[in-house]
Amino acid sequence: MPDFTTHRHPVLAVGCPTCCKPPGVWCRRPSGHRAGDLHQGRKAEADRVFIAQHGDTASILRTAAGWQIDPRGRIRD
Repeated sequence: MPDFTTHRHPVLAVGCPTCCKPPGVWCRRPSGHRAGDLHQGRKAEADRVFIAQHGDTASILRTAAGWQIDPRGRIRD
């Protein structure tokens, strides 16, 4: 089960279906150079897995110590 709070970017919790990099490793361009941004397919997969794990009302917040999951972050009062 991916932990979205342990990596320097939450999307790194899942592997990339575009460049096949494993969790924790930044995406690479076809030339082998580090990509400037994470691939869209990886972002979509991270969204899918995050929602499956935490529900569609959860969000992830940047804190001084890293990342924190707020189970009700998307609920507006």
